[in-house]
Amino acid sequence: MRTYPAPLHARLLNTADIELWPAALLRARGNADARALSRAHAVLRRKRDGRYLAAALPEGLLPLVPRLASEAGIDEALDLLEADGRRGPARAPRTLPLHRLQERLEALGIDDGYARRTGLSLVAEPEWLLLADFDRYRRPLWLQPVAARSWQAMRRAAATDGIVLESISGYRSHDYQLGIFERKFARGQSLAQILAVNAAPGYSEHHGGRALDIGTPGEPAAEESFEATPAFAWLSTHAAAHGFTMSYPRANPHGIVYEPWHWSFAG
Repeated sequence: MRTYPAPLHARLLNTADIELWPAALLRARGNADARALSRAHAVLRRKRDGRYLAAALPEGLLPLVPRLASEAGIDEALDLLEADGRRGPARAPRTLPLHRLQERLEALGIDDGYARRTGLSLVAEPEWLLLADFDRYRRPLWLQPVAARSWQAMRRAAATDGIVLESISGYRSHDYQLGIFERKFARGQSLAQILAVNAAPGYSEHHGGRALDIGTPGEPAAEESFEATPAFAWLSTHAAAHGFTMSYPRANPHGIVYEPWHWSFAG
């Protein structure tokens, strides 16, 4: 049995199929999960549906699903977990390969001309992300380290000026973006309707861990009305000094609706 002596601390480790979460940041979905999470320092979580696959306990790995060994990407995830237990100082995250992306786009009906028509580029996922904050819904906000630190500094600067900035969402995997499309298809929306609001899987800035949606208390999330708030006015004046720019202004060339809430760290 493998053992994993070191905790993950506040990092999300990433593979093509599986995320490795600090156990303390996950919610139990039943009594069995609760017992496992109470003793675990890390949990392997399937990206496709969020299913907990295994818990890393002090004495070794506890499977949480039948036939763990047959899970896609399990060997890569276990190797990463084992290597993390021996890690030295963290280096900047590298990017993951674009995993099975073309076949997923074809299944959605998105052709090879999408990038040319929109001017959007493929965005690879980082191999690890840093806990930057907890969002409005008390979910962990994962960002690349440089973006996470800049977001924290920007929030502090805004607070000094009497402005409260809330994160709404940050990093999203390709699988998560695919799920958005599937849910909207199930509600009867067309591909064109979805693409006017959401970038295709693989093309969202959220995949890279450098973009986040920003809100402020009392204001609905991800609504154009955010532009009328003091928070937006503050961002318009000060965000650039912290390395953030608004990605989708009015009449942007990508065909994405105006998103005054969506900001990306450019450095």
